[in-house]
Amino acid sequence: MKTLCGIGVLSAALLVGCSSAQSDWSQANASNTVAAYQRFLDQHPNTTQAVVARNRIHALEDQQAWAQAQQANTLQAFQTYLREQPSGIHVAEAKDRMAANERMTAWTAASSANTVEALQAFLEKYPQGPQASEAKTRLAQITGYRVQLASFKSEKQAEKTRERLQGKYGDVLGSVVIVPGPTSSVHDVRSAPMGEGEANSACAKLKRDHHSCEVVRDINS
Repeated sequence: MKTLCGIGVLSAALLVGCSSAQSDWSQANASNTVAAYQRFLDQHPNTTQAVVARNRIHALEDQQAWAQAQQANTLQAFQTYLREQPSGIHVAEAKDRMAANERMTAWTAASSANTVEALQAFLEKYPQGPQASEAKTRLAQITGYRVQLASFKSEKQAEKTRERLQGKYGDVLGSVVIVPGPTSSVHDVRSAPMGEGEANSACAKLKRDHHSCEVVRDINS
């Protein structure tokens, strides 16, 4: 008789335990928060719902971390997300956002500098995309022209003139060079690549010194 009573008490306790776990699980589901699921795990760590609770916690933490990263929208924020949620569902998007942030930071620096070196460095790293097109346009504006200084059939005479002009006007012409003319027997002496305004200014200076010149498009731009 005592054995039967013991079994009855045990069964009742199990039923109460099951009922309590089910009730607590329903409450956790209704709250759907990290705190609610963690509270359930603390109270019922070995129930069938425990695995689901842990998964829900991971999903909610991932969602919260991603929302914070999106709101900040900085390289550091996305790096933090990847560090805290290495297996999160937004890992690929975080990496894409980081790449976009790095690209925009690089473009901001290059466009602010607006120099040949800065724009070329940007294009080497990011040869495609809308910023690349803008970089190419700016580069062409900066380097799309040369000052045509003289033409000679004699390469020796061309070199002699190049040296003279380099020494006298190197500050406005940059590196004076010899390039092939319209025919293989002609050697053109020209300035370094520069912007149209810069080329016009340089040519105007030479003309004031009674040296003929002409602003031409740079065929290599």
